[in-house]
Amino acid sequence: MTHKKIAGKSAAPADFEKLFDSLSTAVAVLDANNCVMALNTAAEGLLGISANRALTRPFAGLTPGLDNIASLCARARAENQSFGEMLRIMAPQRDGSELELATRVSPAGDGSNETLIIELFDITQRHHLDRESALVAQRGVSQRMLRQLAHEIRNPLGGLRGAAQLLEGELDPSLREFTRVIIGEADRLEGLVAGLLGPGGQPKLQRINLHEVLEHVARLVSSETPGLELVRDYDPSLPDLLLDRDQMTQAFLNLARNAAQANDGVGRVVLRTRVGTNQVLSNRVHRLVVVVDVEDDGPGVPEDIAETIFYPLVTGRKDGTGIGLPLAQELVNRHDGLIEFVSRPGKTIFSVSLPVSEERLAAVAAS
Repeated sequence: MTHKKIAGKSAAPADFEKLFDSLSTAVAVLDANNCVMALNTAAEGLLGISANRALTRPFAGLTPGLDNIASLCARARAENQSFGEMLRIMAPQRDGSELELATRVSPAGDGSNETLIIELFDITQRHHLDRESALVAQRGVSQRMLRQLAHEIRNPLGGLRGAAQLLEGELDPSLREFTRVIIGEADRLEGLVAGLLGPGGQPKLQRINLHEVLEHVARLVSSETPGLELVRDYDPSLPDLLLDRDQMTQAFLNLARNAAQANDGVGRVVLRTRVGTNQVLSNRVHRLVVVVDVEDDGPGVPEDIAETIFYPLVTGRKDGTGIGLPLAQELVNRHDGLIEFVSRPGKTIFSVSLPVSEERLAAVAAS
């Protein structure tokens, strides 16, 4: 065990140090200047720094996101009581992901109010589960809304189109352009209904390199929006997945088109892939997960629709249909995956998480 001597004081007794390190809660002890006097093992893992390296350094400088600690420390000393705050810090693996921390700063109780104890609780997983539960609930509502809306539209369409065709034969040729408009609009609505119902059936799984799907999507989007800057940031170690190629192509195409349209086709879109570990999807912990980010530099998702963005017919664009995102979520869900997003002006990321089923891949390889 690394010996954690408290700066400026004698070494802590062995039994105290053992107890300190056995705590599952990440704990740091700070001096009057908010510099580190001690870190336990849980704090080392959470912050991605050893106690020896952190010793005597300002706590706020150990990792990005701890800037507000100084004001919390000042309040704790001034009022001699505990104060808490939610913080977001860079994950120790430095892969661009963040951790959500519930932070509590308390006086050490030595009477001087100089020494402070900081407790850090990682609530990232809990919030992820909460978000997933909310998205799953949205999915159920979306499916019912999509099907009901599709049937309400489809039922009169056949009769409308048929009547227009019969009428066309009875009209003067100069008036037939109006029936053609009716027929054309009926066909457009039929296409809309097909989009609402989505590609049907269970996924037809096959072993696929996801980068091939993304490259196909990238070519389509680039041809549609020639002024777009499309950046590829692929992880070459990405494992193969068992996917339905057509369904996943449609899902990523919807996300990429939305990203391309965020800045009217002249912005920057990044397609990024990486491998995650021990992520919960569909109430199961998956050892390996493939994550695909579709990032744009547009104005961001409007706050008033952020909580309902995956519902049908919810859109932030005047010419949007509000179908692309719920359909993409539905297609990803069919593969036991999930789409989440974070957004602020200038940076919006839709992240698709897909589990890697090593057992299924092995079975396919053996067959």
